[in-house]
Amino acid sequence: MKQQYDVVIVGGGPAGYAAALYCARAGFTTLVLEMLGAGGQMATTTTVDNYPGFDAGVGGFELAEKMQAGAERFGAESEFAEVTALHLAENPKQLETTAGNVAARAVIIATGAAPRKLGLPGETEMTGRGVSYCATCDGMFYRGKTVAVAGGGDTAAADALALAKLCKKVYLVHRRDALRASQSYLAPLKAAENIEPVLNVTIDALQYDTHFTGLALTDKATGAKRELPCEGLFVAVGRVPTTGFLGGQLALDKNGYIVADETTKTSLPGVFAAGDVRTKALRQVVTAAADGAVASHFVEEYLMS
Repeated sequence: MKQQYDVVIVGGGPAGYAAALYCARAGFTTLVLEMLGAGGQMATTTTVDNYPGFDAGVGGFELAEKMQAGAERFGAESEFAEVTALHLAENPKQLETTAGNVAARAVIIATGAAPRKLGLPGETEMTGRGVSYCATCDGMFYRGKTVAVAGGGDTAAADALALAKLCKKVYLVHRRDALRASQSYLAPLKAAENIEPVLNVTIDALQYDTHFTGLALTDKATGAKRELPCEGLFVAVGRVPTTGFLGGQLALDKNGYIVADETTKTSLPGVFAAGDVRTKALRQVVTAAADGAVASHFVEEYLMS
């Protein structure tokens, strides 16, 4: 890494590399800091079927590599390192990383958000092999099959309704005796003949051998145990934004996401938030990439001023 850049982007997912592409193409020295590897959560997705331009779908890892290569073609640099401390109010802004310290005239935070997991044995091993955290991404793989959705809020309800259009049967499994989803979801859920709520239960274990076979449940009222056969589980119990490393320097909403509107501007001048890490209505690869482009526009406006 050089000691100073015009723009440093924290996070190498679709938002980060889209921002890097636009910033580098605009002539700014640009660095992407990524802790693990290009693509973020997207790189763990076997097939991305809803990103424009890939009529047969594209592997998440392959798409990540293409995004990285596209940004680097215009001079963006990548460093695989963890950010250990930030000093965002300084000018230039200072970032401490495991690969050394670096300064930036502007910073884009694009660290994303990770799905909240159930914390059950085998959950990690079965991810992509029966356990999914994105009905929009993976629902098509379960066409005509029986699946379960874990959760009781709006996301779980929306996932269940989306899956009901593809799947033979959808169980909506929730730990409380009533769903928390808003009223606008309750009537469609009730009207869907192939959605069955399974309420007031805990998920004790995932059942699988060479493939996913179902869930082990306990009724919270009676203590009775039962098995729920299904071929896939979609976990919709919330997401965890990657904002802990910010140390309280940026305004966050009640769920921990960075407060930033469609301009991607945060509570500090010269600091922008793009992708799943910011407050927004829809978190998909295409919206993350769009955020990156928008952030680069306002970064250029800030730097030129």
